[in-house]
Amino acid sequence: MLKEGWAGRRKQQAAAGTDRERMDMKQTIIVSGGSVDDAFVKKTIDTEKPDCLIAADAGIHFFYRNQIMPDVIVGDFDTADDGARAYFENRPEITFVRLDPVKDDTDTESALRLAIRMGAEQVTLLGATGGRIDHLLGNIELLGIGLTEGVPVTITDPCNRIRMTDTGLVIRRAEQFGTYVSLLPYTPQVTGLTLRGMKYPLTEYCLKGFCSLGISNEITGEEGVISFSDGILLVIESKDA
Repeated sequence: MLKEGWAGRRKQQAAAGTDRERMDMKQTIIVSGGSVDDAFVKKTIDTEKPDCLIAADAGIHFFYRNQIMPDVIVGDFDTADDGARAYFENRPEITFVRLDPVKDDTDTESALRLAIRMGAEQVTLLGATGGRIDHLLGNIELLGIGLTEGVPVTITDPCNRIRMTDTGLVIRRAEQFGTYVSLLPYTPQVTGLTLRGMKYPLTEYCLKGFCSLGISNEITGEEGVISFSDGILLVIESKDA
């Protein structure tokens, strides 16, 4: 039997006459077609208890393998198995969004933009790393959609949590993901960078591209405080495999 959970809640909203595309989906998880560690994804779903589960194209395989029902399936299905697609496509409680294979954006971008239109206030991207590096870099680009739309977007896998910020972050050591915190400038430079509560502190530093200065810092205090005056920063919390 498929696990009802979040899809059942969505079905109830639809029965109550709620707009099918705009719903109260504050926390959304998108599973894409990159490397998927089933145990990690299931643990993340159990921990975050999302209001909406979205499969982006080959991400449908995770749901099929684990008999979990997504709320929405998005893709051109050029990499999705026909059996997995057929298993879900006739279920009325699932929204299928079929995309033209000749398009300007990836299935994951389409899924993210749809999630935001549906009312997502926070999005976690799983299966967005591993495999093709062009897709990984493209998915990191998508974090900028979150900045533009005011919706925090996080890419997470068993070893990494990746975020993009234009305002700085505070990371509590008790809640950090992994061991290391790495900072990479997404804009040509990030000015006024100040790090507190970290092994390698900085004060009003101008972090520019084409260097590895920001790699593998560590939080030593109760919290690591990252602040800066201008620019966009990638913050990567990681641990060794």
